Amino acid sequence: MNICVIGTGYVGLVAGTCLAEIGNNVTCIDIDEKKINFINEGNIPIYEPGLEELVRKNRDLKKLNFSSTYDPVEKAKIVFLAVGTPSQRDGSANLNYLLEASKSVGKKMREGTIVVIKSTVPVGTHRKVKSVLSEVTDKTYAVVNNPEFLREGSAVKDFLEPDRVIVGLEDSFAEETLKELFSPLLRPSSKYLKMSNLSAEMSKYASNCFLATKISFINEISRLCDMTGADVEEVRDGMASDIRIGDHFLYPGPGYGGSCFPKDVRALIETGRENDLDLELIKATERVNERQKKVMFYKLKDYFKGSLEGKTFSFWGLSFKANTDDVRESSTIVMASLLLEEGAKINVYDPEGSKNFMSLMSSIKPGLVSKINVCDEKYETLKNSHGLVVMTEWGEFKFPNLSKIKSLLKVPVVFDARNLFSTSEVLEMGLDYFSIGKNAGEK
Repeated sequence: MNICVIGTGYVGLVAGTCLAEIGNNVTCIDIDEKKINFINEGNIPIYEPGLEELVRKNRDLKKLNFSSTYDPVEKAKIVFLAVGTPSQRDGSANLNYLLEASKSVGKKMREGTIVVIKSTVPVGTHRKVKSVLSEVTDKTYAVVNNPEFLREGSAVKDFLEPDRVIVGLEDSFAEETLKELFSPLLRPSSKYLKMSNLSAEMSKYASNCFLATKISFINEISRLCDMTGADVEEVRDGMASDIRIGDHFLYPGPGYGGSCFPKDVRALIETGRENDLDLELIKATERVNERQKKVMFYKLKDYFKGSLEGKTFSFWGLSFKANTDDVRESSTIVMASLLLEEGAKINVYDPEGSKNFMSLMSSIKPGLVSKINVCDEKYETLKNSHGLVVMTEWGEFKFPNLSKIKSLLKVPVVFDARNLFSTSEVLEMGLDYFSIGKNAGEK
């Protein structure tokens, strides 16, 4: 099939590439000419394992193309809308980019085009898209919701081997075409779920907010474990053994971040408000998460008796999770900002996220960014440092040389916001150790 994907961000680039991989002719469209030129020169604007190889392969096979104009829409049978829907000040989703893209598609699309909303959108957005399309075209079309469930760090695998494909539609003529499109992706264990547009739109928010709630729940339990002496890792194992609960998203840490959970939680809260419903549980999820981002900072400040002026700290990890360069809403941004405001300096290392971290910090803390030193290797951060702070669960951080850490640190202390290290091994090495909910030798 001839397919267009509008937007070359995280969702659009992965979706377009994977649709080409399963045999379609795909053109990814973005009005940012610089970005399109950057991609056409052989570059990838995001880090995602396996993506660069697939882009290169399918571009060489002429199955994947990139354009800064909407002209390719004229030949497309299906057009995916995968543009950003960022949070506005009130927490609601900004639909301006989506509706502008819809208008541009409407002016170019052919008779019988299927317009698929891949972006995460509030309930009822498909009606707004239809309204925009009807203003600029009298052609027959279908508007479908197909929410994405891609995890950063495993997005290619998630797209090509989905556990479910949700399709929300009212126009029956689109159903068979979409079934044909997605059939190569469906495994015996996969579910193909046809539902209304409204339910499809809600399913995405409900799923993400539920997972965010699980994270906030275990993080709140971890704080209680710190106070009582229980070990949150043992508590988690006890909970996860119940098949009704499971172990997914039940790992304590510095709070969730990234481009999805924070934005989607805020948007669902705002949708509730618009419908005169106070979503108390979702609001609590957000409050707990914002508080969790500061937990390790207060442990660190307490350890140094409140004075951080002139001290230097090492950060291992900057991205909001492993296997991505995405630092949006990362807990590291909060942690670093608090330390810099206290007069501290930080040495940072991340396998992929340093560039994005520095760009973001330069915009939010321009007067303090000079106190950040980017290192090329994790042990380099430890020289003359008053403590190691582990913020992201990259694989290369999980089994470090503890003896080397102790020898390089000026103060032998580790603040492990991901509970990556073995408590007994760290303490046996003579390092002070602070973790999340393990009360690991903390006095």
